[in-house]
Amino acid sequence: MNAGYQQLIAKTAKAFEETFGKPAEHFFQAPGRVNLIGEHTDYNDGFVLPCAIDYGTVVAASLREDDKIILVAADYDNSRSEFDLNQPLEKMAGDQFWSNYVRGMVQAFHKSGYKLRGMNLVIAGNVPQGTGLSSSASLETVTGLTLCTLSDIAISNSELALAGQCSENNFVGSNTGIMDQMISASGEEGHALLLDCRSLETKAISIPAGSAVVIINSNVKRGLVDSEYNTRRQQCEQAAQVMGVKALRDADMALLEQHSTQMDDVTFRRARHVITENDRTLAATEALASGNLADMGRLMAASHISMRDDFEITVSAIDALVEIVGAAISNGGVRMTGGGFGGCIVALVPESDVETVRQAVEEHYEDRTGLKADMYVCVACDGASKLEGAIR
Repeated sequence: MNAGYQQLIAKTAKAFEETFGKPAEHFFQAPGRVNLIGEHTDYNDGFVLPCAIDYGTVVAASLREDDKIILVAADYDNSRSEFDLNQPLEKMAGDQFWSNYVRGMVQAFHKSGYKLRGMNLVIAGNVPQGTGLSSSASLETVTGLTLCTLSDIAISNSELALAGQCSENNFVGSNTGIMDQMISASGEEGHALLLDCRSLETKAISIPAGSAVVIINSNVKRGLVDSEYNTRRQQCEQAAQVMGVKALRDADMALLEQHSTQMDDVTFRRARHVITENDRTLAATEALASGNLADMGRLMAASHISMRDDFEITVSAIDALVEIVGAAISNGGVRMTGGGFGGCIVALVPESDVETVRQAVEEHYEDRTGLKADMYVCVACDGASKLEGAIR
């Protein structure tokens, strides 16, 4: 367990005892994630290749004798939110909006017929928020695991992930795919995970020894993300309808070219990105499995160009950051990661390149953009779990 998780355990344990007057009996964690390749393919029933990262969310928990859920957010000055499991769930706004991710999980489990028990939960996390590293999925996954474990409900990783997606789509109101929750639930140490977003089948792909997963936050404030995301989703659905397929997963470039005159240029390019990105993701799986960082780098570069030119979700600062890192590395690759319009880039590079990358970003990024970047060197880690023997 790394120092970051130790700090989160200590933070939640302290807040729990201060709030409830006795120590927490259980601790759980779920990680954030970074997607190495496969962007905007998940809601098109396609393929993604994320890994769980060693930044996440921790919950300190104990059962109650009644049917109340009491939530405390240790990261928000111990802000408190509570509700009764026997009453209709209310969507919260303002400084209690964070509780909707938990309330949504409760609603999803109720709709599945599960009987939950009352409990006290204190929550803290260190996934950078608003960066596309899935702090929300980490929160949903860890609270879902906590709710089920303490209610004696056996649940699979895919069921846990689907409940998280249901929470986000139907309660919180964000129309996301399944990737974020699935990798948070199912990550494996030292591996990326090839996820088939239609079948939810997964395959662990070893990340080559001596490689580093480097995430760099551009610190571009992400505007219009939800509206642009929904627009692109609609464009993808329109393209699939024109081609007569269930989803863009079922199309290839030959079929797209055949129907090119039946859609406008923008819709055509949106579909081209998804179709070629699925191909790149499957090829990247083979490159990674064989330890071929050079091929992985070429595929990541092509992915970024496609996101920039066809899907049009990058911004100038992100493109500059990719150029700076790309020029600094000796092997591997770099691309934007996440929904777009700001957020982070991801680089998969030899560990020996990390300091060179850090220096290049410090020397050139602010000069080119007026912004300062934050860099995280990550380890691919296991998915959600109960923390046995946590320090209290």
